[in-house]
Amino acid sequence: MNLETAEYIRVGTMFYALVERPTISNSTEKIMIPWSKETISNDLGKEFLLQVKKFFSFICIPSHLSYSREIKNFYNIYHPLDYKIDTGSQIDIKKLEKKLKYTFIHLRHIFGDDQFYLGLDYIKILLEKPTQILPILALVSNERETGKSLFLKYLRKIFSFNATYTFAETFLNNFNADTYGKLLLLVEETKSDNIQFVEKLKYLSTADKNTFEKKGQDRQEGDSFIKILITSNFETSFVKISPDETRFWVRKIPSIVKDPEFESKLFQEIPDFLNYLVRIPYSTKRQTRMWFTPEQIRTQALLNLMNNENDSTKYKVFEILREIHENFDIDRICIAPKELALISKKIHNRNFITINEARNVLKSFGFEPSSNSYKYIGYDYLSHGEFVSIDRVGRYYTVDFSQIAVFFDENDESNVTI
Repeated sequence: MNLETAEYIRVGTMFYALVERPTISNSTEKIMIPWSKETISNDLGKEFLLQVKKFFSFICIPSHLSYSREIKNFYNIYHPLDYKIDTGSQIDIKKLEKKLKYTFIHLRHIFGDDQFYLGLDYIKILLEKPTQILPILALVSNERETGKSLFLKYLRKIFSFNATYTFAETFLNNFNADTYGKLLLLVEETKSDNIQFVEKLKYLSTADKNTFEKKGQDRQEGDSFIKILITSNFETSFVKISPDETRFWVRKIPSIVKDPEFESKLFQEIPDFLNYLVRIPYSTKRQTRMWFTPEQIRTQALLNLMNNENDSTKYKVFEILREIHENFDIDRICIAPKELALISKKIHNRNFITINEARNVLKSFGFEPSSNSYKYIGYDYLSHGEFVSIDRVGRYYTVDFSQIAVFFDENDESNVTI
């Protein structure tokens, strides 16, 4: 490709060149580069400008089976797939299945025999219903060589520029224009105890609109249909979620014996796999806004994550209650969930417990709130490390310390065994 054979377009008042950029794999990928009107005129002549296609603006309409680049004089920035899918011809399903040896090995490794067909549904939905909301899929393992990163790479290979990588530490960056119009957000090596990180994950997984910002430019609102996949080596602590969370689908991925040829063989099967997906029926029906029900995607890995976080929350609540018990030499402690959350924020910084988490811990041990708002002696924690009592008015829980004292290890006062 040279200057004469490149394609040029005008979107609004800006000109762009559409060129084939060489890749390390000896193929090419089509990209759009800003190109000035003056440069086009100098290189190809003023008359050439009359031939340049003109569009009002950019839009992003995701589609894989009936893709259109130009929609009513708007330029669609969503990328077409690199593979041709034959939706019209009669193809024998059994013959296709015989061509998908490595595909089925990989998908059964990722989703297991128990959720293999849910995994097929997940990818089929990405292909056929790109605007459908889906749960946050988390692939976790403490082991090495599991293939969880390969699954992200596999989806990136299928959906090309419509998938983008990021890392947990850069996820909260305000400049997120690179995620606009993306189908998949692939978050590698996830480990974050930042509550904002989890809340942003949950928001993006269900939002149909989002604001996008590029450095040096104003923020703009646009449609959002992004699906989030994350990997982590921290099976039970990669994020902090509550026991009632329904937006996470967590799978523990076992280790594998690495085959250096497996990846290339897997990728070679993609065209047949896509033709296979459009011909098989869904094994599930849409029952929730995220398609799958919480029961369908509940796994032991998800329960382990919830229970680990629940244990940590209990420890923090008990730690505060013990400090109050020892500082004021009292066995009956009157305290509100809001007080526990505020004290925790001062002690635990970013890892503080929320009001709802504190309330759930108190209720889980049978403590009940007062029937109405009353005067009581509450507590606070000062910046220099001192607990103080404060006269308060409100609804509070009465904690009998003897009911939780059994959870403390008398041989190690710094630990709570739960």
